[in-house]
Parts: sequence; structure tokens; C-alpha cells
Amino acid sequence: MMTSFGQRTRGYPRSRGRAGMRDGLDRGTLGIIGTIFAVVGFFALGILLGPAALVCGWLSMGRAWNPRSSIPALVAVVLGAIDTLLALFWLAGVSV
Repeated sequence: MMTSFGQRTRGYPRSRGRAGMRDGLDRGTLGIIGTIFAVVGFFALGILLGPAALVCGWLSMGRAWNPRSSIPALVAVVLGAIDTLLALFWLAGVSV
């Protein structure tokens, strides 16, 4: 492929270098999905959506505790943990 200045450019598909290919969901989207799971989990299916929110938030943080990575990821992890604990208490029959 030639540009207007006669220089060659890379064709498709481009190499992403050390970052790898961008297949699937990115971290920001996972954080938002995890936050949605956590909020909905307070109202329905908390035992399923709480752990799903934890996983999405954890993956969004880059599989390490990094609260400065993104706000939705942090919200997803914290609310997912609370949601999971409340669902486990409810299953055990403990009133909080």
C-alpha cells in the first residue's frame, strides 16, 4: 500500500506487538458488565450474578488488586463480594 508520500505502510492485519491481538472484550467493557451484574444481583439471582461480577471486575483490573485501574472494575469487585456474601447468608438462613 502506498501513501501520498510514496512510503509503504503495513497492510491488514496489523501486528499488535507485545499487546497481542484484541479479540474479545476489553477491560473497560468487563468492568461495566461486572458493575451491571453486581447491581442486578442485589435484586435477583444474587448467588449467580455476585460471583460473575467478582470475576468480571477482577479480570477488568488485570487479575491483580489494582483499585486505580478503573472505577467500574472496583465497583464490580466490591459490590459483587457484598452481593455474594448476602446471598450466602440468605441461603444459610441467617438474618442480617
